[in-house]
Amino acid sequence: MNYLKASPIQEMAIPIILEGKDLIASAQTGTGKTAAYLIPLLDLIIRSRNEHITALILVPTRELAKQIDEQIEGFSYFIRATSLAIYGGGKGENWDQQRKALVDGADIIIATPGRLLAHMKSGDVKFDDLKCLVLDEADKMLDMGFSDDILYVIKHLPVNRQNLMFSATMPQKIRDFANKILRNPEEIKLAVSKPAVGIDQQFFLAADHQKLPLLIHLLKDKKDLTIIIFSSQKSMINQIIRALGKVKIMARGISSDNSQEEREEYLRGFKNKNFNILVATDVLSRGIDINNLNLVINYDVPRDAEDYIHRIGRTARAETTGTSFTFINEKDQRKIASIEKLLEREVEKQNITESLGLGPAPEYSVEKRSFKKPFKKKFFGKKPAPKP
Repeated sequence: MNYLKASPIQEMAIPIILEGKDLIASAQTGTGKTAAYLIPLLDLIIRSRNEHITALILVPTRELAKQIDEQIEGFSYFIRATSLAIYGGGKGENWDQQRKALVDGADIIIATPGRLLAHMKSGDVKFDDLKCLVLDEADKMLDMGFSDDILYVIKHLPVNRQNLMFSATMPQKIRDFANKILRNPEEIKLAVSKPAVGIDQQFFLAADHQKLPLLIHLLKDKKDLTIIIFSSQKSMINQIIRALGKVKIMARGISSDNSQEEREEYLRGFKNKNFNILVATDVLSRGIDINNLNLVINYDVPRDAEDYIHRIGRTARAETTGTSFTFINEKDQRKIASIEKLLEREVEKQNITESLGLGPAPEYSVEKRSFKKPFKKKFFGKKPAPKP
């Protein structure tokens, strides 16, 4: 697997997990959180050899479930540990395959909460020998509204088990949730909510109608790079792909509108370098590990600063370098203030649309980004009589 040296999160987490303690850990995306819990879990499995499920890993998306399943396959090549990813979508026979694994017992189950809940409510799911529960990307699962599903699952697990919670961010709602699940946990907190130092972040001012021609200009000499373009709007995915296709730049798109088979096919083709550009919504902003990703483009500014960190965190993983471009229109300028606050620095805003013959870009205004409504005095009782 080409792991030559433990990352800080691995170095700190693995001994705690091996001791059987509960753990809550946060570290920026791309630092190796998955291996930090998988390696000691596999050690537990080869020592215990349960007949039924030993570890349950809950994750927010099917893409992350599949990726973890693939990593387990690599890590456990010589120890014969079994695992299965359980998620919605796909063909009907997937349900029967998933159900068989839950009933007969794979060593590790990786599941999205909703799909696992459906299986549990249909009966016969066995967690009698479960030794460890892992919540991966816990903050994202709570953002997606999975808290009730997770608590339902936990009620049906053995009381005596190890609990591990991994998250890229640690807001108060995560701590409150952890208090319901973890018992006297150890805590690891590393560089929360900061992008990797190897990312060259560049901001470009552009009105909506200027974004596509600006994108095409920036990609002219980058056709051979591995690139993800993020859009917050599903409706823009196909428009971006068509515009790139007109200048003979091949790209594929992934959003929640795609079938599971399409999403898997495109992600596999992208990882195998069958094409270099993937256009996606935030479905790919968390946990998806793609080697040697050179460039991340935010076609629009993401909803909040945390989403920005996760998007650009797809590049410069594992101490490599990468680049991110972010397009800023007039209405998104207010979001930049919170991003720069998180970065603890200002990023230069480039204005190149006019030099490209696209007309002037929106002017970046500090007033617009920190706009506050003027305070109006309120009078109580009778207003004073007007002066003569």
